[in-house]
Amino acid sequence: MKTIARLLHQHPHRIISTTPDASVFEALAKLAEFEIGALPVLEGGRLVGIFSERDYARKVILHGKTSRETPVREIMTSRVIYIPPTMTVEEGLALMTDKRIRHLPVMEGGELIGLVSIGDLVKAKISEQEFIIDQLERYITR
Repeated sequence: MKTIARLLHQHPHRIISTTPDASVFEALAKLAEFEIGALPVLEGGRLVGIFSERDYARKVILHGKTSRETPVREIMTSRVIYIPPTMTVEEGLALMTDKRIRHLPVMEGGELIGLVSIGDLVKAKISEQEFIIDQLERYITR
């Protein structure tokens, strides 16, 4: 079983984040620029929340707020569910399904080392299954 650490190592990327004092508009601009669905919210290098498109849709638009005047801290999810890099892809998928979340920060020693999406984990799982199928087919046709 593939671990989250291995997944991050195979597909390294820099962590794109925002701050609690940034405007929701600025955070949305980052989501659009990098074509991602969520941003970890860091304050002094410490994870204090996560901001997603879902937060915007449910906590800004539906409450009549404006994205340019609302700070991220007002609408971010502050009770962040995170995972260690030792967790397996399967465990991460199960957690995301159970909690109905799409993004998981990866923490090690109190430090944010990555962020995985449900898409990342599904792709990793499909890739692993394709590899297993290929190996079985090779074994059978020997």
